[in-house]
Amino acid sequence: MSQKRSSSADLRADCSRCFGLCCVALPFAASADFAVDKPAGKPCGNLRADFACGVHARLREEGFSGCAVFDCFGAGQRVSQTTFGGRDWRRFPDVARPMFDVFPVMRQLHELLWYLTEAASLPRVGPVRGDLRRSRDAIERLALGDAATLAGLDAAALRGDVNALLLRASELARAAVPGRRRNLRGADLAGADLRGADLRGASLRGALLIGADLAGADLRTADLTGADLRGADLRGADLSDALFCTRAQLDAADGDTATRLPAHLERPAHWPPRR
Repeated sequence: MSQKRSSSADLRADCSRCFGLCCVALPFAASADFAVDKPAGKPCGNLRADFACGVHARLREEGFSGCAVFDCFGAGQRVSQTTFGGRDWRRFPDVARPMFDVFPVMRQLHELLWYLTEAASLPRVGPVRGDLRRSRDAIERLALGDAATLAGLDAAALRGDVNALLLRASELARAAVPGRRRNLRGADLAGADLRGADLRGASLRGALLIGADLAGADLRTADLTGADLRGADLRGADLSDALFCTRAQLDAADGDTATRLPAHLERPAHWPPRR
């Protein structure tokens, strides 16, 4: 039997087809990102009977900025509609615990699928493009498993294997950038003044850029895998072909009409609108 490969649309959250899993399965810790504490497995007080969020239009104002930037990469609808065949945890209480256990695992699988899809589409990754596609197909097969199999997966080990491949793809994609490419992997740049900085081809994997001033910075072909951009100023910055830039990263940052984004990413709703 041929395997159906997830499309780009499958790797985007569709809350209308999900049973509010991120609002139930995951824990909250009262902080700047969440207004309340909530243990894993307990529904958020804002979750409505139809599985929609009662404060979705004003999450930031209500103190739930962490929810505003969360992205399940389409894992929610896969668990809800495929793994559990459309049975929701309210009408079928027996699926609640298995569903809540599977969701965090599926979320990691879908994140890996997204990164592998992005990497395989990059120019100059020819030497590893086949490996990227094979790895993606292997993760896809795992995502099609039953609930018990999914819950028992070692997602951390999978991430380690995939990360090595993504690193190689990043190096190949950035190799064409002329001059010295800055290695800022894992750097603590919180609050740093990087206005107008030339960061073309830089590695910013896992860098802490919380509140950093990146206004007017050139981030073309910079690797942003896992970079923390909460509160970062991206006004006028050029991210037009930044590598592995996610919707969640942009949602957590501040930009304006002059910020240049990758073609596949939409301008966050809370940024100033285009005129």
